[in-house]
Amino acid sequence: MEESTLETENEIKNEAIPEKETNSQTVSAEKKPTKKQQFLQFLKFTAFSASAGVIQLLTTTTLHQWTGWLLDYYYIAYVIGLTLSVIWNFTFNRKFTFNAANNVPLAMALVVIYNCIIVVPLAVGGDKLVELWGDDLGIVVTIISLLINFITEFFWDKFIVFNQKVTDKILSWFKKNKKAEEPQKPANQENIKVEE
Repeated sequence: MEESTLETENEIKNEAIPEKETNSQTVSAEKKPTKKQQFLQFLKFTAFSASAGVIQLLTTTTLHQWTGWLLDYYYIAYVIGLTLSVIWNFTFNRKFTFNAANNVPLAMALVVIYNCIIVVPLAVGGDKLVELWGDDLGIVVTIISLLINFITEFFWDKFIVFNQKVTDKILSWFKKNKKAEEPQKPANQENIKVEE
């Protein structure tokens, strides 16, 4: 009886190691997420992005149109609204959509880089559209900006920010550069004694 228990325990110990969970999908060397998993991930991203869009829309519209505080400065209202929505969106998509446990400071830096690239054309372009169409259509300009931002941000987040392979590669670049910058000590420096 003891022998069969030992055999069972050994069989359990010898079973394959469970696959690693990352980016809300089971990842193994060959296994890709199913269509259903990808669709659910997109739905979660859409829901969190929609809530972030509401935050951005309300903030931008409140500052630009409803209060008139930034009536002549749509781009400032847009950047404030965008900043609030990015913080919201990053936090919830990292935790619930992509289940990312990768380097948070690096992931946030990548989000900042994305927004630096996209904010300038959207804010300046949006400002020009508001001048062209009039202040009453500022909300329409914001909705157009939200749609452009939604589409581009999904791909940026999925394939760069919350992709463990990409962030690991970026971190390895930094580690290589850091090692290259460190001054090298001669191998025998520690063994040299000063004679008195």
